[in-house]
Amino acid sequence: MDNISNMMENDSPDINQRIAEQARELRAVRRLSLEALAAKSGVSRSMISLIERGQASPTAVVLERLATGLGVPLARLLDAPSSAAKRPDPIARLDAQVQWRDPASGYLRRNVSPPHWPSPIEIVEVEFPAGARVAYETTAHDPPIEQQIWVIGGRIEVTLGDVRHRLGAGDCMAMTLDRPVIYANRTKAAAHYAVVIATDRRSFAHSP
Repeated sequence: MDNISNMMENDSPDINQRIAEQARELRAVRRLSLEALAAKSGVSRSMISLIERGQASPTAVVLERLATGLGVPLARLLDAPSSAAKRPDPIARLDAQVQWRDPASGYLRRNVSPPHWPSPIEIVEVEFPAGARVAYETTAHDPPIEQQIWVIGGRIEVTLGDVRHRLGAGDCMAMTLDRPVIYANRTKAAAHYAVVIATDRRSFAHSP
């Protein structure tokens, strides 16, 4: 937990611009108009426009809706656009790993995996503050997205659909992202966990 905690005061100053560029590129690859993406994601056309201009600091819930509409994991919106990326490197050094803080809940996430590496696996590290709660209105993704949550420290509750799961240090939960999911930390201490995401990155790169 020390690594991600030590980075909390050094959030990337250009993260909104990074999200803007990635959102624009992903929408262009899929040939979606602002209106079409708004309909698919449930995010208003005006908000998407603000996000794509780097003029908004969207919450995790808004980014999840946008990612669902684009057919990608939320973590993908934090990567640099593939058009601006250099040749993929199999190593992602700690100081180059992108981190982002949800302005609503305060939770901090860091993309651990090498960006744009052609692998079906991505790893995200999360520090979830005491008392934090995030409710994602997740629906089925195309292609499907699987993930596993491994709690490294503290305790969290994960409600998948109508079923609540209480997880402590060392516990690991597998799920398919095809229904609403709520993360909650009802304790007085921060929780620390890793999320391993599995899907087909190649389909994201070439989907119409």
